[in-house]
Formats: sequence, structure tokens, C-alpha cells
Amino acid sequence: MIKIITVGSIKEKYLKDAIEEYQKRLTKYTTLELIEVKDEGLLPKQQAMEKERERIEKHLTGKEYLITLEIEGKELTSEELSKKLEDTFLINSNITFIIGGSYGIADSLKQKSNFHLSFSKLTFPHQLFRVLLLEQIYRAFKIMNNESYHK
Repeated sequence: MIKIITVGSIKEKYLKDAIEEYQKRLTKYTTLELIEVKDEGLLPKQQAMEKERERIEKHLTGKEYLITLEIEGKELTSEELSKKLEDTFLINSNITFIIGGSYGIADSLKQKSNFHLSFSKLTFPHQLFRVLLLEQIYRAFKIMNNESYHK
């Protein structure tokens, strides 16, 4: 099972449509759960990150393999991400990805992470990034199953 916990909600229809499409595609490979928690971007940075951390942690069991999306994380190719997911599924059938809010992810939550992943040093809109993550997870499953798509 893959769980994606994100701070903030999707407002744009075209992004909602893209997310729904990847959700549908991924049902062939895994159970997918998408969870949104409230964005606290109007509060001071530390206070906002702490409130968001509390909301995120309510959805964690402590038994999942936790991957945090961080600009400082390790960058992987699509093939490397596929291998990482495949290897992780051998030891834990529950993988949770966390996409933080506009201030990022609280340090205490980063410390609980099993893997710190970065897609780029670039900054992406959080709503768009959710689509990028879903697409890369879908691509990873296609690679794992030796199916055409990823090139």
C-alpha cells in the first residue's frame, strides 16, 4: 500500500483530473491512499510547521516506511526510484510519502523519515508536485513490471 500525505488541498480542476487519472492507473499495482491536511501558511514558520506536523503524524502508524520529500533529499533517477520502491516492498508493504507545506517539513518529522527524497533543487507548486509524485510512482511500477511507458 502507498499512502501520500500532503499539506494543503487541490483547487484547480485540471490538477484534480490528473491526480484522479494516476489514482486510476495505480489501482492495477497497489492500494493508494491520499490524505490532505490543512495548510497553516499564514502562521509564523515554526508554528505553522509544528501544527502541520501534528496533523501529519495523526495519519502515521509507526509501522510504515516513511519517505519525506525534501529539497535537501537524495535525487534518484526513475529507475533508481523504482528499485527503491521494489526493495522497500520486500521489507515493508506500507510506504508513506509526505509532501510538506510552503515552509517544508518539521525537523522532528524529517528525523522519523526512513528516506529523504528530492525531485530537484527547484521549487515546485505543492499542488503540481502531487501530480509529479503520482506520475513517478506509476512510472516506477511500470518499470518494476517491465512494461513499456517510461521511455
